Amino acid sequence: MTLIHVPRPPKDAFYKDRPVSSLLKNQIRHLQEAEFNLIKTEGEAAEYIRRVTAKLHPAGAKPQIVRRRKAQPGRVKEIAAAAGRKTKAMRGRKSKSKPKRRGKKVASKRKRSGKKRVS
Repeated sequence: MTLIHVPRPPKDAFYKDRPVSSLLKNQIRHLQEAEFNLIKTEGEAAEYIRRVTAKLHPAGAKPQIVRRRKAQPGRVKEIAAAAGRKTKAMRGRKSKSKPKRRGKKVASKRKRSGKKRVS
């Protein structure tokens, strides 16, 4: 077998900022199709999506650590959804509203043409 010498292209032949040619676009499409045909399971698909997303969104590649501050006892922030419920801080307090009547309602002492009042 004879060896054929192929000279290297000059350094100025490669230009990073040049728009992609149709030849390179076709090569990219063929590689994407080949890669797509390699994916057989949901796990492989999830891993592929994770890798591609990490390349497209570098900030989302690393999971962010969320630190929560510890709640200070006695300082409870109320929100509209929890306004009706009693919190731990409120359980020992007395209610400022009037006490509720226990028992049956009694008919008025005044007589009104023999009819009883129905509530």
